[in-house]
Formats: sequence, structure tokens, C-alpha cells
Amino acid sequence: MFKTVLFPLNRSQETRQAVDIAIELIQKYQAELYVLSVMEPDGDRQSSQELIQEVQSYFSAVDIPVKTKIAEGKAAFVICDFADEINADLIIMGSRGVSLAEEHPDDSVSQKVINLSPCPVLVVP
Repeated sequence: MFKTVLFPLNRSQETRQAVDIAIELIQKYQAELYVLSVMEPDGDRQSSQELIQEVQSYFSAVDIPVKTKIAEGKAAFVICDFADEINADLIIMGSRGVSLAEEHPDDSVSQKVINLSPCPVLVVP
């Protein structure tokens, strides 16, 4: 059912909780995993790399290979474009990120991804 899973990152507790769900689904369907960190233009690439390494260690601990990418731009658009590029069957993400400053839930990255995604999105609260 799910052959390719995209896991976008942020530094939220929801991302850590989403890792556990992603592990279950990836193991069940023997899916290929892509981890994506989206940074603002002129953002801190080192911080994005550290975040990828941290999350990658969780997957490596259970022998799940990870393909990684760091990209710049508006998070929701980059996530959906990359999902389309890799023909993702599923996006698994946390419901909110620490960098979000929007006042309304409809402005959240996860909500935008749900509306724009070329595939199903599993949002972990």
C-alpha cells in the first residue's frame, strides 16, 4: 500500500511522536523512507543537518534506511513538491512546528500540506 513515505522534520514534540508511527508503518509495508528538512532562505544549514542526523538515528536504531534532503523555501510548498518528485504514497508529519507563529490553525504548515499534497497525509497531534 505505501511504498514511499516522506517524513518532513521540525523540532516539535509531535515530530518525535510521529517517528514511532512512521517506524511501524515503514516496517509493516517495507516502504522506502525520505526525511526532509525545510529551511528558510539563508537559514542555518548546520541546524537542519543536525536535526536530520538526530531523527535518522531513531530510524537507524531499527534498521530502516533513510534518504535525506535539505531544501529551502516555504515549508508546505517544498514538502508537497518533494512528495510529488519522489512519488510519495504517504506523508507523515507532526501537527505543529516550533517555528510556526501563525495565529490560526488554518495557517499551519500541516494544514497547508493537507490541502496541497499529491498523496495522503498522516498528521500526528
